[in-house]
Amino acid sequence: MLFWVIAAVLTLGASLAVLLPLAARPKSESSDTAHDLEVYRDQLSELDRDLDRGLIQPSEAEQARAEIGRRILRLSAARQAQAGSERSFGRRLIPVIAVLAVPLISWAVYARLGSPDIPSQPLSERLARNPAESTVDELVARAESHLAVNPSDGRGWEVLAPIYMRMQRFSDSARAYDNAIRLLGSNADRQSGLGEALVNAAGGRIAGDARAAFQAALEHDPSNAKSQFFLAMASAQDGRMEDAVASWTRMRDALPEGSPWRGAAAQALAQAGLETAGRVPGPVPGPGQEEVEAAAEMSEQDRAEMIAGMVERLDERLRKNPQDGEGWKQLIRSHLVLGDANKARDALARAVEALGADTGQAMAIIAFAASNGLKMTEQAQ
Repeated sequence: MLFWVIAAVLTLGASLAVLLPLAARPKSESSDTAHDLEVYRDQLSELDRDLDRGLIQPSEAEQARAEIGRRILRLSAARQAQAGSERSFGRRLIPVIAVLAVPLISWAVYARLGSPDIPSQPLSERLARNPAESTVDELVARAESHLAVNPSDGRGWEVLAPIYMRMQRFSDSARAYDNAIRLLGSNADRQSGLGEALVNAAGGRIAGDARAAFQAALEHDPSNAKSQFFLAMASAQDGRMEDAVASWTRMRDALPEGSPWRGAAAQALAQAGLETAGRVPGPVPGPGQEEVEAAAEMSEQDRAEMIAGMVERLDERLRKNPQDGEGWKQLIRSHLVLGDANKARDALARAVEALGADTGQAMAIIAFAASNGLKMTEQAQ
């Protein structure tokens, strides 16, 4: 109720500030001008009498008469201006009505179409609400508005960080995780989230700051699968494949069925050409023998068209079955072999969107693309 009282007072004050100058009528001076005109007429009559009695010279009388005439003319012009101002009062009513109509119409429309009876919702409750109950844009707008005023709200930064991650705003996500760690303290989830955001912001490259975050997460929780996976990937990027394979193998054997990081470790091992889940993966489906023999007899242009057709069929299959992680890798590799980096970036973006940016499969595809010189940052630009 207090809000509506304040709003009404402010609306009234703003309206009056505009209305008072418009509604004010000019000060009437009709009686003053009439008196002055009568005085000038008396002066003319007295001047004529003095001239008849010979008290002044004719030239002096003429000069005096001219000066009195000029004063009478100025007085007449002032009276005409005053009359015009009074006649324009009707025109001044138009802006007055307009000023009054704006708040009246606004309040009437809001009372009918708005929601004045909705109870207020404390920001802390809205931020703590399940993200599935609000749109991403709504959550981000609320959190950013709140944090702009309360930058020391560590819980707000912690809520916002994974949302930035899903929006692929990786630098903002890293900043949010860093603020949450600074305000709330370090733990495994915050450190691993910070490391993941830094990796994505760097286009898949695991630099020193990301490695430090993953190592800090493992100090809190040695079983943190996300940190184990990325540190193994860091070993692979450094050329220490044996260390990477050993880490991924431990993850595959230790993590439970259904764990996304177990699947990511298995895919990483498959990409390394090693046994996974007790078997050696076969080659990624490619052209049949008949297609290979036909391609050998084709011209260079026809062969290129055939290959392009195969890639298009693979792309169409992935549109129908977007959960095929190996298929996405094949499509990315095919576009890179054909020299079309833009289509490879588009395939990478579609794969991450289809599989989910925070899933193990998506992380494995990002790592695969990075190992082939394709970065998420380039794709996102």
